[in-house]
Amino acid sequence: MVALFDEPQVDRWTPLRSPFDFDAAQEYLSQSRRARAADRGMQLAITRDDGEAQGEILLFRTADEPGVAELAYAIGAQHRRERLAARAVELMAGYARTSLGMRGLVLRIDPANAASVAVARATGFHLTDEEPMTFERKGHDITLHRWRRDLAL
Repeated sequence: MVALFDEPQVDRWTPLRSPFDFDAAQEYLSQSRRARAADRGMQLAITRDDGEAQGEILLFRTADEPGVAELAYAIGAQHRRERLAARAVELMAGYARTSLGMRGLVLRIDPANAASVAVARATGFHLTDEEPMTFERKGHDITLHRWRRDLAL
């Protein structure tokens, strides 16, 4: 996890602690386990056949809209431009629809994050007309636009 997430783009676009060292990884895993135990969501490693982690994808329930889950993902720098995020989003969309009965998925993306915007478009999400969320994080102004994908049951 440290090798994947302790790098500038992950720091820029995610709320993960930086530097993302061993202690940060331990804390992150503990939070993940607590969320899973409370059925608030799940975090899965994105891997290939050899089982080595290349990123992660998260699915968590939203309080504001029943039947809709939010996704987030991060890919290690050395594994980008390989469609890993798009494939993980597609797999998680299938799981959300068939196993969880979800009717929709949401992504929240800063429009300056061109890679995530490309993943959203490639996986059938559309930009909504909802008011974006704006805040400051790690010395950067962040504006998160809401993207949505309906899941046919």
